[in-house]
This record gives sequence, C-alpha cells and structure tokens, in this order.
Amino acid sequence: MTAPRQVLRGATYLVTRRCTQRQFLLRPSKAANQTFLYLLALASERYGVEVHAYCVMSNHYHLVVTDRDARLPACLQYLDGLTGRAINSLLGRDEAFWGPDSFSAVELAGPEAIIDKSAYALANPVAAGLVRSAHRWPGLWSSPQDVGADARVALRPDNFFDPKGNMPASVALRLTTPPGFPSAEAFRQDLRTALAMREAEAARKVGTFLGAARVLAQKTSTRPSHREPLRQFNPRVASRDENLRTAALARLLNFLDEYRQALRAWKEGARSVVFPPGTYLMRVAHGAACVGAG
Repeated sequence: MTAPRQVLRGATYLVTRRCTQRQFLLRPSKAANQTFLYLLALASERYGVEVHAYCVMSNHYHLVVTDRDARLPACLQYLDGLTGRAINSLLGRDEAFWGPDSFSAVELAGPEAIIDKSAYALANPVAAGLVRSAHRWPGLWSSPQDVGADARVALRPDNFFDPKGNMPASVALRLTTPPGFPSAEAFRQDLRTALAMREAEAARKVGTFLGAARVLAQKTSTRPSHREPLRQFNPRVASRDENLRTAALARLLNFLDEYRQALRAWKEGARSVVFPPGTYLMRVAHGAACVGAG
C-alpha cells in the first residue's frame, strides 16, 4: 500500500509526471505547448497553486509550485486529466497517456532546495543532451526572468475544447516568487546562477546535442533509446541543509505514524477520530476531521 501524502498549506514542491512507457507524447509543437500552458494556467488559478518554474519535456514535465491552499492533488488531477485527454485527441489516440505511477511531489525544505530543484528542472533539456542551452528548448520552458514579470496569456486551444463551452477563451499565468526570498530579483539572480552552473556541468558531460530541429522531428510514439535506471526510492523531501531535512523527515514520519493510528481507529468505527495535519484523501473523500482543516 502506498504511503499517504501529507499535503500542507504553503508547502513548496518539485512536481514530476511521466508519460506512459516514456513515449514522447508531450513532444514540443505549437498545439501541445499551447494546450499544456492553457491548462496549467487554468489549474493553478482554480486551485490556488502558485507556479514558480516549469519545464515540459517530450515525455515528462517538471513544475516548482507552492500549494497555497493544500489542494495540490486536486490541481494535478485536473491538469493531468485534461492534458491527457486533449493531447490524446490531438494525436488521434485513446490509450493511457500517463504512466501507471501517480505524480511525484518532493517537498522543498528551505530556499536553497527551491533554487536547486528549480535549476534542475530548467536545465533538463541540456542534461538530456537535447539542446546546448535551456532557453533553446522548443517546448514549454520558463526563464528565471519570467518570475515576478508580466503574466503569460494562454489562449484556449481550438482542438478538443468547445468554443461554446464554459472554458475561458484565455487565462493568464504569472510566475510568483517562492516563499523564503526577499524579492523576485533575489530569486531570479540565485536561479540564474544555479541554472548556469547546471548547464555548464551538463554541457561538459554531454558534448554533442541533438538540436531543436531533430527534437521537433521525433515521432510522439517513440521513446528514448537508452533505458532509464530503476528508481530505488521515491523521495518525499529535498534539502541540502541537514537540519531542515532532518526536521522535515521527522515531521513526515510523525505524520505517517499518527495517520495510521487514526486510520485504524476509523476502520474500527470511530468516526470522531481526528487525523493529523496534512491529511488529504480521508478529509476530502470521506469527510474525516483533520487538525488545521477548515
């Protein structure tokens, strides 16, 4: 049984979701880019999730977000569900779009972790040997300069969405400054520095790059030729600060222990039991009481 997620108000996460069988179903194109941007803007607005950085690769995406109202699972269910259906329609396919695993959400404990994982996400096209500089990536990619700048307006795609339906004709996505930074410029400067370091390191390792033109020519039904290493564990927390990481992991372990005790009591019929802070599914789907909810 998968361990329950702790979903806390105001937590910042690196979110990742992968396409089924690692296929290039999100391969950059005008229609695919427009669809994902529109739905990301819509989902973040509807569920109060602030976006700080994003990078959409051909077979997965990364987001760095802050879950203002503890509604991240609902936000991603909305984003992933509509993205899969809309791009499947665009590609003329009806099979599963996303891999069998749910989304990964790694809590970023402290400003240093936020910078590190934001740079990791934005450097993905370089680290994968696709383009020499991340800003050359033809897919959706946010520049550090976008944080705190004017909103990016996404128009409703013509494909899949009914122009007479209730989906708005356009929606704006504004990248905000993550918690823990004194200003947007402070975050931008730190992120630019970290991104440049990751790009330089990746360029030394990769050497030769595929190039944007060849990326755009790839078939969406294909997948990388190399096998991806099997993941030994699914991290829940990231931080280079040992004290912050230790505190976050201790809090998570305490949550899991209290959650299991509460769930055991619930299954025995004790409907008055109170679940620990950050309980999501039992609170939303079953109306269970939760510390700090409401």
